[in-house]
Amino acid sequence: MSNVEDRCRLVLIAPDLEDDQVIEQAVSDALRGGDVASVILPQYGLDDSSFQKRSERLVPIIQRAGAAALIAGETRVATRTGADGVHVSGGIEDMKHALDRFSPQMIVGGGRAKERHAALEIGELRPDYIFFGRLDGDIKQEPHAKNIALGQWWADLIEIPCVIMGGQNLESIADIADTGAEFAALRHAVFADPAQAAMRVSEANALLDEKAPRFAD
Repeated sequence: MSNVEDRCRLVLIAPDLEDDQVIEQAVSDALRGGDVASVILPQYGLDDSSFQKRSERLVPIIQRAGAAALIAGETRVATRTGADGVHVSGGIEDMKHALDRFSPQMIVGGGRAKERHAALEIGELRPDYIFFGRLDGDIKQEPHAKNIALGQWWADLIEIPCVIMGGQNLESIADIADTGAEFAALRHAVFADPAQAAMRVSEANALLDEKAPRFAD
């Protein structure tokens, strides 16, 4: 098996399903399917209490698999559940606040940069990563062309790692890897059929092993 640390790796976005047990099983299965760097847990439409209960169940599962559990939503849930970090879906002021509060003890990343200037402003804050796209942005088969372009520009110039949101087509991660991005995020491509989550992660890693360029030392 190749060293996954020298190529683009997977980030999973937990699915938006009503049944917490189904989500728990799907995430657990996905993590058994192969290498996953981190799992982002969006709040979706849950109230804070329900989101905390869901996260309390998922965070230990993610961590036992060796992945980082990142909370995207009510940031207090991150500390209450022992998560590894927070994913900031808001703007630059939200990023500043999260970094002041949680860094360097926890992972802090995210961003809503839709163009280069906004991305550079976020980069000046020195988050642990920048995210191009929306957590629920996999509405088409392929990644959004603007996110691919931003990710390639960023990866060529900036040392801070970037994550690019993929599309519904699993093979879209090959296009992300070609940009030089450190991470490719998948949601629908892995969890559209929760029963197939493990197989989909295995297939994604096989694609990355075969097609992803290797990072220079």
